[in-house]
Amino acid sequence: MSRTNFQELLDAGVHFGHLARKWNPKMAPYIFDQKNGIHIIDLHKTVVKIDEAAEEMKILAKSGRKILFVATKKQAKDIVSEKAAAVGMPYVTERWAGGMLTNFPTIRKAVKKMSTIDKMKEDGTFEKLAKRERLQIDRQRAKLEINLGSIRDMSRLPAALFVVDIQKEANAVKEANRLNIPVFAMVDTCCDPTPVDYVIPANDDAAKSVECVLTALCAAIQEGLEERKLEKDKEVEAAPAEETAAPKAEKTLRSRRTKKTEAEAAPAPASEQEAPASAENAPAADPAAAAEPEPEVEQK
Repeated sequence: MSRTNFQELLDAGVHFGHLARKWNPKMAPYIFDQKNGIHIIDLHKTVVKIDEAAEEMKILAKSGRKILFVATKKQAKDIVSEKAAAVGMPYVTERWAGGMLTNFPTIRKAVKKMSTIDKMKEDGTFEKLAKRERLQIDRQRAKLEINLGSIRDMSRLPAALFVVDIQKEANAVKEANRLNIPVFAMVDTCCDPTPVDYVIPANDDAAKSVECVLTALCAAIQEGLEERKLEKDKEVEAAPAEETAAPKAEKTLRSRRTKKTEAEAAPAPASEQEAPASAENAPAADPAAAAEPEPEVEQK
């Protein structure tokens, strides 16, 4: 069953493309018609593409990997931050820092600096500093929070990237392509879909359009997270059963060992005991007699 339908997308204005004179010919397969100098996107193909992207995102979420949401344009940043935070995914809505993916270790150092400042405030070290130093550190902390606060929990490179408006976020797409990270994107009629792995032809300028598409995708991510949680619960329940089964097996092994020990310690049969006794009572052979040579017989 489709996660969206034609009417929902139509009501949200997903079908509106850019001006016909600004179109990219590579988007021709996704364009339905042209009206009043504006291209109309084929929503039937949009529905199919949303379902494909949602299934892939669900698989990624179920495997426990992260999807980084990127949208820095005004009409999309609030929606993206709200939807991504709801499903526990990292997002970038203020500014794409150059090298956020290709130079990830440096970004992690900046994030650790935020954590260090927070620890200083907790243990009282921060209060011992001079007033001017405190002001400088506060400004630095605020700046880091704006740019990197939303990716604080991202300890490693994301498994995928979701982008709104690939023209505006061209640097993010290039970095993801360089690192072979799959890219999901809302692509308008003026954009080149070549660098995008999962193209969602849609209007990326309208807030309602962005919200409609994100709602479907985030619902799929939430399903994947719930399935992952259920699997973990089943593993936790199965663990005590295995622990109780282990002592039983050990007990059986011990009983077998005990039987073997008892069998070895049991007295031998009477016939086996008499044989060694008779051997002990027999007279010992005379070593001198054994050493004397036999007399030779003379031949006539």
